Amino acid sequence: MTRLLRRVVLAPLVVLLTVLLWVTFPLWLIAAAALSPVLPGRWRALRLLWVFILYLTCEAVLLVVLLGLWLASGFGWRIRTPYFEGIHYDLVQGVTWVFFREARRVLRLRIVTDGPAPDAHPGIPLLVCCRHAGPGDSFTLIYALMHWYSREPRVVLKDTLAWDPAIDVLLSRIPARFISTNPGPGEDLESHIAALASGLDENDAFVIFPEGGNFTPARRQRAIDRLRRLGMERMARRAERMSNVLAPRPGGFLAALDAAPDADVVLVAHTGLDHLSTVADLWRELPMDKQIIMRWWQVPRADIPEGREARIDWLYAWWERIDTWVEQNRPEDLSSGRSGS
Repeated sequence: MTRLLRRVVLAPLVVLLTVLLWVTFPLWLIAAAALSPVLPGRWRALRLLWVFILYLTCEAVLLVVLLGLWLASGFGWRIRTPYFEGIHYDLVQGVTWVFFREARRVLRLRIVTDGPAPDAHPGIPLLVCCRHAGPGDSFTLIYALMHWYSREPRVVLKDTLAWDPAIDVLLSRIPARFISTNPGPGEDLESHIAALASGLDENDAFVIFPEGGNFTPARRQRAIDRLRRLGMERMARRAERMSNVLAPRPGGFLAALDAAPDADVVLVAHTGLDHLSTVADLWRELPMDKQIIMRWWQVPRADIPEGREARIDWLYAWWERIDTWVEQNRPEDLSSGRSGS
């Protein structure tokens, strides 16, 4: 019933809202221009308006194209075939290219990558574990994997993201899973993750965010408290020493490791998208005029220990390293030339 609501009600509403915004665009433009001089930041209202309309336009166009592909596949009969799966990956790549390049230009973002070059993993499937801290990090990561690393990502996402109708429809047609960070009784999330990570080929990248959500101080404390409730005092003390990341939840990552025995692991950290957890944060920080740094580490499969406990210790050690890296690489504010805090 929920899926029906998203696709029959929300999807048409997004298209209608986009058309309405474009019809009334001159009025919005005048209002944003009038507000910009009295608001902090350089043309903040105008820039945010344009990014918002661009996002809705990409969403609406994507929904229309997805409907066309459903019809062309025989009302969904062949939508899961390799041919149509390839078309959907091309569609994701095209839409992310358009939105990312324009949003980066308007928001004056400069993205710097540090780590292995895109050709460092030829012919090797990848398990990509990323720090989660901000609404734009997953989008930026997918863009990087597809455009810089020429990978087809398989993504594990929070189920709340399925309320975005384009994401809901698109990711139901390519390998992906929506999961709850607080599953109900009897829900075996690890088996779903293992199924998604199985059968990776040389141009696939399985993507998971072991923290389970964006970093906030409250979530960090809840993660520490959860470890103590489970009797994991040693892990709780390690989590307390990490001030920029959440304690990782290892179950999904370990399931993916077992399901993809030939895959190397790539760990990803970033700064520049932090502390954007609420609408107020977004309004205060965007347009950011900042430099985003993405750090990639490749770990060959042979360097990953065997055994569940050893792998949990290994993951925590990497998260401690990422925590230190984040502390040492605060984002640079391009509008002032000063480093952000």
